[in-house]
Amino acid sequence: MPIAIEGFHDPITGTVSYVVHDPATRQAVVIDPVLDYDLTAQRASTASADALLAYLSAHSLNLQWILETHVHADHVSAARYLRAQAGGMIAIGEHIREVQATLGRLHGWPSEDDGFDRLLRDGESFPVGSIEATALLVPGHTPADLAYRIEGAVFIGDTLFMPDGGSARADFPGGDAAALYRSIRRLLALPPETRLFVCHDYPAGREARWETTVAEQLAANIHAHDGVSEAEFVAMRRARDATLAAPRLMKPALQANIRGGG
Repeated sequence: MPIAIEGFHDPITGTVSYVVHDPATRQAVVIDPVLDYDLTAQRASTASADALLAYLSAHSLNLQWILETHVHADHVSAARYLRAQAGGMIAIGEHIREVQATLGRLHGWPSEDDGFDRLLRDGESFPVGSIEATALLVPGHTPADLAYRIEGAVFIGDTLFMPDGGSARADFPGGDAAALYRSIRRLLALPPETRLFVCHDYPAGREARWETTVAEQLAANIHAHDGVSEAEFVAMRRARDATLAAPRLMKPALQANIRGGG
């Protein structure tokens, strides 16, 4: 039986969290869970995370992994909350150490208690029940971004958005537009039918969507369709990033997420 995938879109942050499970063993992973955060009140709540837990319970799933694609700047991660409620191991890319060091120097934030159970290397495989998942290093948005390939699906984090949304910014500390271009090309070199699941969607005049394919991205991505050169992409990305404001939740999100979230 193929893997089962359920997406949960948070309209406040535009984030899509996923529950992916192996039907044969009922083992599951959660990818990029959101902890709701009220910036004005500086108070967290768990409605989004509780929806994930309710889905796990309703489908009799055992939470094996909580996977972060990167250190998010736009939402606080619910990884620690999910682990406390349902178990599982929190995993992120091994280059998180670079992000911790950079942000620690900039802000004086400690990172000794980092909250992660497993740091994954590029190409490293790990089990989801009877299914093999593989971590793919896709730096650029941050130095530590990972995509996760599980059978014919790849969860690509902030490397790309839906085709009409283009690509993610590359101007955070340690970001690199040229590295992002090369990461995009790595993903788009996968078979054309490969299913790609994005971490964010910001719909304008349409319903939220979060599944696309390599073929669709090559044909229609407004920033990175087939034929766009690295120089063209880098120039576009740098010019666009210069116009973008910082994410609204950036400081509390980064401070929590370099240690595994809230």
